[in-house]
Amino acid sequence: MSPPLRILGIETSCDETAASVILRDESGKGHILGDVVLSQLEEHSAYGGVVPEIAARAHVEALDTLIEEALLRAGVTLADIDAIAATSGPGLIGGLIVGLMTGKAIARATGKPLYAVNHLEGHALTARLTDGLSFPYLMLLVSGGHTQLILVKGVGDYERWGTTIDDALGEAFDKTAKLLGLPYPGGPAVERAALAGNPERFNFPRPLVGDARLDFSFSGLKTAVRQAAQSLEPATDQDIADICASFQRAISRTLKDRVGRGLKRFKAEYAGVERPALVVAGGVAANQILRATLQELCDKDGFAFIAPPLSLCTDNAAMIAWAGAERLAAGMAADGLDVAPRSRWPLDSQAQTLLGSGKRGAKA
Repeated sequence: MSPPLRILGIETSCDETAASVILRDESGKGHILGDVVLSQLEEHSAYGGVVPEIAARAHVEALDTLIEEALLRAGVTLADIDAIAATSGPGLIGGLIVGLMTGKAIARATGKPLYAVNHLEGHALTARLTDGLSFPYLMLLVSGGHTQLILVKGVGDYERWGTTIDDALGEAFDKTAKLLGLPYPGGPAVERAALAGNPERFNFPRPLVGDARLDFSFSGLKTAVRQAAQSLEPATDQDIADICASFQRAISRTLKDRVGRGLKRFKAEYAGVERPALVVAGGVAANQILRATLQELCDKDGFAFIAPPLSLCTDNAAMIAWAGAERLAAGMAADGLDVAPRSRWPLDSQAQTLLGSGKRGAKA
C-alpha cells in the first residue's frame, strides 16, 4: 500500500491544450478527478494540418484557464496536489515550451516536484490507469506522428520492437484525405467515406507484409493511392469511397501481419505471462475497421485486446498526470527546473535510429 497521490497533468505537445487532475489511491488504482481538453481543430482545418505557430499561441491563450477548470472539477486546489507532470516531448517545440514552462512556474511557486513526461510514456501507461494492467504487455501506438510496436516492461522500461521507416499511419490517413479532397482531420473522413466503398476494387500494396522485421512502411501505399486517384480524374464520389475502402483494407491486412508477428514473439519470449495483452493507443485507434482487425487477431492468439476510451487514446492530460503518478509512486526522482523540452524523444533510447522512432535520423 502506498499513500494516495494527486497529480496535476499538462499536455501541449500538438494541437490540443489539456489539463487534468488524477488520483492514484492507496491500492494503486487510478481515478480521473478533473479532465479538460480544448481542441484547436477549427484553427487548423483551413490549412489541412497543424500550423505550429498557431498551435503555440492557442496554448498560451488557453492553458491557465484550463488548469483552473481542471482543479475546479476535481474539487482541489494547488495545495492539495502532490506533483506536477507536464509533457516535455516529443512534439512541436513551441507547444512543448508553453506547457513545460507553465508546469515549472507552478512547481516553483508551490514547491511541488515536477515530472517532465514523455508523451509516448503517457500512452504506454494509460492501460494501467483504465484497466489496472500488469507488466509486461505490448502496445501498438498509431497516431499522426508515430507508428510503433512497443514492449512495456515497467515504468521507464520500454523496448521498441517495430516502428515506421517512413510515414506514420495517421499521416498516411491525413495525406490520403487531402489528396482526395476530404476534410481534415483525415482519419475520420477516410473512415466515413469508406463505409460506402468497395474494398475489393483496388489491390493496394501491403508494405513489409511477410518481412521478418516488425517495422512498418506506408509511403508506398500512399503513392499507390495517389496514382489510383490520378488515373480516375475527375474522380466520382463512388471512386473516392472505393479508394478509401481499399486503402483501409490494405492497412488492416498490413497491421494483421505486422502485429501478428509481434504477438507470436511476445508469447515466445514471455511464455509465463498467463493473460498476455495488446494495448492500442493514438488517434488512429478510433478507426473501427482497424480495431476489429486487432480484436480478431488477439482473440485468435489468446491476447486480451485493450483499447482505452477514445478520449484517452488521443492527446490528453490525464495520461500525462498518470505517468507522473506512476513515476512518483515508483520512487523515481523528480526533474529539475532546468529540464528542457525535446521535439524528438524515443521511449527506447537503445533502439536503432529510424525515421518515425521519436528521434532524428535517416531511414534504415
